[in-house]
Amino acid sequence: MPVVKISVRKGRGESGKRALLDAVAAALIEAIKVPDGHRISRVAEFEADDFQIPDSSADNFTLVEITLFPGRTAEAKRSLYQRIVANFEKLGIAPADVHIILYEPPLENWGMRGGIPASELDFGYKVDV
Repeated sequence: MPVVKISVRKGRGESGKRALLDAVAAALIEAIKVPDGHRISRVAEFEADDFQIPDSSADNFTLVEITLFPGRTAEAKRSLYQRIVANFEKLGIAPADVHIILYEPPLENWGMRGGIPASELDFGYKVDV
């Protein structure tokens, strides 16, 4: 169950933020086989003064941070990056304006379902894709 945080400058609007969330969810489903509906996602908007971006980037700079269970191959991660970028490009965000960071804390560092370590749970889907 990945946890997604998308950081952008203010001005995307409600439909723009929903499109970003849906674009990442679709990439997670396609690239790393996360079951549909398994998402915890949020968009954090910042004033320009509160979100420094590379000088060469447009105001569409988008930072995607995904915390997920470890176990995906480098190929699956590459596919995830490419699908996110392709989905964002359809929204008018240039590939160079997308940065993606994956965090993979060990399963014992996830407390779920009433405080049970994820390492002790069966999620009914594979994470080693």
